[in-house]
This record gives sequence, C-alpha cells and structure tokens, in this order.
Amino acid sequence: MAEYLASIFGTEKDKVNCSFYFKIGACRHGERCSRLHNKPTFSQTIVLQGLYQNPQINNTGIGTVSDVEMQEHYDNFFEEVFVELEEKYGSIEEMNVCDNLGDHLVGNVYIKFHKEEDAEKAVNDLNNRWFNGQPIMSELSTVTDFREACCRQYEMGECTRGGFCNFMHLKPISRELRRRLYGRKEKKKRSRSPPTRNRRGGSRERHGRDRRH
Repeated sequence: MAEYLASIFGTEKDKVNCSFYFKIGACRHGERCSRLHNKPTFSQTIVLQGLYQNPQINNTGIGTVSDVEMQEHYDNFFEEVFVELEEKYGSIEEMNVCDNLGDHLVGNVYIKFHKEEDAEKAVNDLNNRWFNGQPIMSELSTVTDFREACCRQYEMGECTRGGFCNFMHLKPISRELRRRLYGRKEKKKRSRSPPTRNRRGGSRERHGRDRRH
C-alpha cells in the first residue's frame, strides 16, 4: 500500500494531495481546495508571488504600450531581478515569469537556484524586503521541473484557455538578454572543464502531465 501511495503522489489519482499545487506550486482554489497543499520545507526553487507588474495589464494612466516597449520593460525587470538575486544569494539555474492572468499565477516569478541552501537564504531575506512599492511575498516552491509545470498547448500556440489556463504560460525574454544572462554561465562551465585527450595525443576542450485544465 505504501508503495502504491508513493507512486500516485501528486497525480490526479491522488485523492488527498493537490496535483496542481504539486506541479506548479499554486492552485486556483487556494485555501478552499479540497486536497492538501504540501508546502516544501526545502527546495531549490522559490516563488515571488505577483512580483512582475505587466504594464499592459496594470496600465495606470501611462497610455498605450507598444510591443517593443513591452519587451524592453520586461527585459529590464528580468535582468534586474536575476542579477541582484544571483549576486546576493547564489548561482541561479533558471528563472521564469508567468504570463497567466489567473489570480494564483499572475506575475509570479520562479527562481531555481543550484543549491537548496541558497533558495532558503533568499526566501528568508526577501520576505523582509519591498519591490516597486510593494512587499515581496516569497516562499519555497514545489516546482522542480518547469516542463511539467508549463502548458504544452501554449508553447505550440494552441491553448484555448488563454491567460486563465491553470498551467504556466512562461513569458519569454529576448534572445540578446538570454545570451547575456545564461551564455556567461556556459562560458564559465567550459572554462572550468579540464581538457580531454584526443586520439592523436593532443588536448581539446570538453563540450559539453497530465494535460487536463
């Protein structure tokens, strides 16, 4: 029995634990959910709830925002958060921002650190800080695999639920910013890799869900 319960934990077959909360770290029912939301005591991933304020949604008298201005605004936000958190708390493996409109996902920022202790340190400190005139609400997240948390139909341009989908719609950053933030990490990895011998004796560098809504 214990083996069976472990095998269905966090799936739709699990009648005790919420599968949505387990996969995406959020549930549209919130505290009213009939199933348990098991908050992790340790994790590599943290969530900053509602941190990103989309100017196209939260337009407070600034007028029409073009797509180019929107991308620039988003890239600036993403880079500011990514760089500051990595400098203060530790190396970041991945950072994602939800483009959903549902209250439980809108503006959520997920940061996956390389080390669990860095994530814990970040949560403890960030809950005492403010951003853009609002207190930061941070907690450890159950999300470990963003591929499982994301809406695959959205990635293929086929999601019919739009912004109110219950799976993550991740907002992309520009290619230039991705190269700046993540490309430098790849360079560091390659520079740390010891050379490997080729056959001629020289050396060369090592190169390295359910879908129901």
